[in-house]
Amino acid sequence: MFFDTVITGLKSISKKIYYSMSCSSCSTNKDGVPKGCKSNGNCATGTCGSGNKLAVFDWLSNMTLPTGEAPFNIFEVRFKNGRKHFYKNTENLTVSMGDIVAVEGSSGHDIGIVSLAGELVKVQMKKRKIEADSEEVKKIYRKASQKDIDVWQEARGKEQETQRKGREIISRLGLKMKLSDVEYQGDGTKATFYYTADDRVDFRQLIRDLASAFSIRVEMRQVGMRQEAARLGGIGSCGRELCCSTWLTDFRKVNTAAARYQQLSLNPLKLAGQCGKLKCCLNYELDTYLDALQSFPKQDKVLKTEKGDAVFVKMDIFKKLLWYTYKEESFKWYKLSLDQVHEIIDINKNNELALPLEEYELEIEEETKVDFENVVGQDSLTRFDTPKKGRSSRRRTRKPANKKEGNTPSDINQKKKPQRKPSKVEGEVTTEKKKVDSKKPKPKRNPQNRKPKTETKSEEKPTQGQNKKPRNQRRKPSNQRRKNNSDNRKNNPNDEK
Repeated sequence: MFFDTVITGLKSISKKIYYSMSCSSCSTNKDGVPKGCKSNGNCATGTCGSGNKLAVFDWLSNMTLPTGEAPFNIFEVRFKNGRKHFYKNTENLTVSMGDIVAVEGSSGHDIGIVSLAGELVKVQMKKRKIEADSEEVKKIYRKASQKDIDVWQEARGKEQETQRKGREIISRLGLKMKLSDVEYQGDGTKATFYYTADDRVDFRQLIRDLASAFSIRVEMRQVGMRQEAARLGGIGSCGRELCCSTWLTDFRKVNTAAARYQQLSLNPLKLAGQCGKLKCCLNYELDTYLDALQSFPKQDKVLKTEKGDAVFVKMDIFKKLLWYTYKEESFKWYKLSLDQVHEIIDINKNNELALPLEEYELEIEEETKVDFENVVGQDSLTRFDTPKKGRSSRRRTRKPANKKEGNTPSDINQKKKPQRKPSKVEGEVTTEKKKVDSKKPKPKRNPQNRKPKTETKSEEKPTQGQNKKPRNQRRKPSNQRRKNNSDNRKNNPNDEK
């Protein structure tokens, strides 16, 4: 019988979770098209568990109480920006989660939404260390009427304009404070101004100016940087919503020692969150790092070897690897395992010198890293990183494909300018002889000794115009002139002197 009741309770819980994941505005139409409340990340109706900040799912709502047990008469009521308080149901009203109720305020009444009821309220009160008979637990007056809701909505509409004018008054008075948020009470007779400041601020004149400008009672409340970020919300560097605005309630102190233990670089731009303080997530894995560091030696420990003293450089905690370098040769780092470092320390305790670090480094066997297989056929992401070769080198290396030799201009150039090939000594001697022959002085031009050119070259390389005369006939008059000049020089004795 007991197991049957537990199973039915679990089934009801699973159904409750399934159906409570979205409200009616997030469901689909008859055609299957989603409606959507267009809240852009936050539920407009306030009934979705994901839309409310610090929401708690009541998984005991469908569980029946034992016989003779009265239901818990204290409810959790939510206000603007996740502010929650506990209120007694002294009038024994039929109140359930999601109802809008009028509750007791500091003066007048306030309007809020019931966020939690039943036995889980005891757990939340115990977590916040609030007793059931405490003065902080006030009363629930009634369920909100339509008139109460209209006044409440009208007061909520004034908050943005009040915040803008309040900042103008603060800047006029020259106060060193930042007005972060304004919250009106449900009856519209009081407003709470939340601000942040580094030092103590005298805002007596500010309260007078705000009260006269808006005709309301003013309450100034200073909050920390973390509380301000929790009220405003946002997206963190991890891409998720801020922890302080979704589930984190207690803000523990975060020190730079947490970053040092985790071997993080002390860069304030990376370690600071939206609030300007160190990120709360630095404390999440700190205990795990502290447990892992217990087996590591101190960083100021010096390893004494035959080659010299070695000092610590860095470490990889979870791979249990350490890097050391010699004091005199700090340009090279040596990777050692944790066991090897302990072995060297034990040797040094016996007043002995250990082997050089080079021999210890060779003993580490690097495991082959299993890389992903490119089964899709995508290109490499680094394909654009390789430098491109110049056009000149491409032209030299490129070879024509499927073409006959001798017809391309490259083949003609090769005929004109034969490339030198690495040959033996004899080949080198022959090339040198050719060079020497080419550098011999040309004989004097004498028309008698000069032989007429054969027509073989003209046949090999025909001229463009067939009607033109050959070069020998065209240059004959110039040769005759040179002959006459040489004869005149022989006849003149002054030229010989």
